[in-house]
Amino acid sequence: MTEDDADLAARALAGEQSAYSALMRRHREAIYRLARAHVGGDADAALDAVQETFVAAFAALHRYDSARPFRAWLSRIAINKCRDRARRAAVRRFFSFARPLEEGVDAPDAAPGPEASAQSVQEVRRIERAVAALPDMLKEVLLLRTIEELSQADTAQVLGISEKAVETRLYRARQKLTAMLRDEADPRV
Repeated sequence: MTEDDADLAARALAGEQSAYSALMRRHREAIYRLARAHVGGDADAALDAVQETFVAAFAALHRYDSARPFRAWLSRIAINKCRDRARRAAVRRFFSFARPLEEGVDAPDAAPGPEASAQSVQEVRRIERAVAALPDMLKEVLLLRTIEELSQADTAQVLGISEKAVETRLYRARQKLTAMLRDEADPRV
């Protein structure tokens, strides 16, 4: 019989490393999927976000409410870490424009290599970019409901909004994503 998350969290809080390791193993793939979708498919950035999530979760484990789902609590931390990374990246991009142009001569080419030319890979990347471009309030609902398959109630709890807001945002996210993908596919629109 496997222990539930609340029992593992209590044991981890008491200093039992194996309990925290079990929690990490149990939730790392879901948190990775959430982070990867949030950062636009960048595997390295997603791994960094997952690592930051578990470090932060361990430091804040005493604040975990065992009456609530551990995965929802962990997902909230992951979303916050992804938001933090996006803010830091925006600041870095802003300051990168302040450099002299001659420094950019040796910058690596960010264009995809020949291995990325397969149509299915391009389509996945196109969708990941479109999801990443959604406003956070829509993106987070979409990821939690469709990728992580959280219930409407759990999604509402993670995001601190009503279930009706989850329903509305999910509808809007799907509409906006469909429009973005259609507009990108047909430049005449």
